[in-house]
Amino acid sequence: MSHLSKRMKEVVKLFNRESAYSLNDAIDNIQRFPKVKFDETVELHFHLAINPKATDQAVRGTTILPHGLGKEVRVAVFCKGEMEKKAKEAGAEFVGSNDLIDRVSKGFLDFDVVIAAPDMMRDLSKLGKVLGPRGLMPTPKAGTVTVDIENAIKQVKSGKIEFKADKQGGIHLSVGKRSFSKEKLIENANHIIEAINQAKPSSVKGNFVKSLSLSTTMGPGLRIAL
Repeated sequence: MSHLSKRMKEVVKLFNRESAYSLNDAIDNIQRFPKVKFDETVELHFHLAINPKATDQAVRGTTILPHGLGKEVRVAVFCKGEMEKKAKEAGAEFVGSNDLIDRVSKGFLDFDVVIAAPDMMRDLSKLGKVLGPRGLMPTPKAGTVTVDIENAIKQVKSGKIEFKADKQGGIHLSVGKRSFSKEKLIENANHIIEAINQAKPSSVKGNFVKSLSLSTTMGPGLRIAL
């Protein structure tokens, strides 16, 4: 154990790696861990009983967290004409059409969510290699390709998140900040757990969530009892 930092040695004393905790107890433990210099993000890590290669077992969806994520969500909107004015008024940080596409193609990526008007999607496909790997490509399914730009901006600003299983059948999502009250973290976490359970593909039989753990940015994972 000598290679562990002093802080991590303290953390390890506070919980049992082998135990499975209720969500309530796991959050209690996390809030007792020694603090670091910044407000850590609290994360849920799902391991799903799916075959990620099977097209009928893709897991994706969206949900709105009742208490948001505790961080400013920077929105880039690709649209033209009258819509640009509406997007700016609705609070989007970056708005444009081909000028914004050009800026992003040159490396500008200071945003967290991309929303696009349907008539921009053909031009936006040029950015597939840039936005795709970062999970930023807008899709109609996630509600980020839409004519109702104002509502889409409002939703992502107020805590709408998107989830998608990765190639290992995992989903990793933030449920808020460590400074949040326990009640807020529990409500956000329950919202996410429910949304993922609802996204269970019909071809998956038996237990859908193989394992679930809760962690902070700098902390270890605590197993959650399912």
